[in-house]
Amino acid sequence: MSYEEFKKKMESKQAVVGVIGLGYVGLPLAVAFAEAGYRVVGFDIDTTKIDSLLKGESYVLDVESEKIKEVLDKENFLPTSDFSKIRDVDSISICVPTPLRKTKEPDISYVINAVSEIKRYFHRDLLIILESTVYPGTTEEIIKTELEKIGYKGGEDFYLCFSPERIDPGNKKYALKNTPKVIGSITKKSSKLAYLLYSKIAETIVIVSSPRVAETVKLLENVFRAVNIACVNELAMMCERMGIDIWEVIEAASTKPFGFMPFYPGPGIGGHCIPLDPQYLAWKAKAYNFYSRFIELASDINANMPRYVVAKIIEVLNSYKKCINDSHVLILGVAYKKDVNDIRESPSLEIYKMLKEYGAIVEYNDPYVKEFRDEKGDVIRSVILDYNNLRKYEYVVLCTDHSCYDYAEIAKRAELIIDTRNAFKGIESKNIYKLGTPVY
Repeated sequence: MSYEEFKKKMESKQAVVGVIGLGYVGLPLAVAFAEAGYRVVGFDIDTTKIDSLLKGESYVLDVESEKIKEVLDKENFLPTSDFSKIRDVDSISICVPTPLRKTKEPDISYVINAVSEIKRYFHRDLLIILESTVYPGTTEEIIKTELEKIGYKGGEDFYLCFSPERIDPGNKKYALKNTPKVIGSITKKSSKLAYLLYSKIAETIVIVSSPRVAETVKLLENVFRAVNIACVNELAMMCERMGIDIWEVIEAASTKPFGFMPFYPGPGIGGHCIPLDPQYLAWKAKAYNFYSRFIELASDINANMPRYVVAKIIEVLNSYKKCINDSHVLILGVAYKKDVNDIRESPSLEIYKMLKEYGAIVEYNDPYVKEFRDEKGDVIRSVILDYNNLRKYEYVVLCTDHSCYDYAEIAKRAELIIDTRNAFKGIESKNIYKLGTPVY
């Protein structure tokens, strides 16, 4: 197939689109392509996910089961664990996890495994787009180099791009369609093909000069957030000591119409992006004898916020002549952010663990997270939130500010509240102690 024929196939939606990894990034992408009129093959090694999708059941909060049923009924979407079907696709987007090892080194084994499957069933005229967050250079070093080792030429036999995912789980305002899509490719032809494909599902396409630039775009976005969150977390600790309410400070500073963007303190950072992505950039920079002090400092401050929250809990209890050991506590929210069911890197889990280590009797409620496994592998289940029975707990710790909680009712009925998110804003009560405000 000539390049011109490939372009026409992509533009006319005759191309078959593949997506490897059907998690919170890959599944919305696959469904978006299917809704746009492409035939989509979704690949995942987790057969329970495939079984769920074949039944029309979604496990991703931002993708309704009804949408899965619709694209299945139209025969536009085929979920499968059979990677030999790579032979049938014209493009393939890689949306697999890229976690950190315990040593804080990037773990790109999922990307490597995906590339191994592509090599195994490779055919010419294949557009490959990596969406997983990686360090600068990965697209060319891991994909281009590996395919060229087996005799194929990038830009001729296959086309290669990096396009960072910008999914914000639970965001009702910005989704795949109205969030600009950045694309960096190894050749102009690769850029054009990716543009023709992604312009069918995204309103704005931003073409940059190379995959390395696109890879760094994603990392910069989350370094920016991590550093600014760390800054306001440190200011929150400072304001507590100085007897100043950080939330009032931020609200007043936000009235400035230029030169200021509000960030808010909290119990720590969670999710897949902010805690991990900056470490990818810091790790890669060391290969160039460059040490990113801002990234390392921000990581230290944010990682220690759960410990700071527990220290504040101890201080509050001490002011009431209470002991944390054998105290009965209810944690509200264990998801890493409001109105989602994702607990990856959630600071709430670290707070839960530390309270247990101090001898507290800990229960939690989260309407989005019915259960989780602790470090021992034991299943910990969410308890029913009975507003009338909150007095059974000596204190309540608000870790995740889900919209469904009745904060006025909690304030009225709980004995003590430690609020890490300013969720009780505007509620006057002497029993509420906020992160970033003095105890005494």
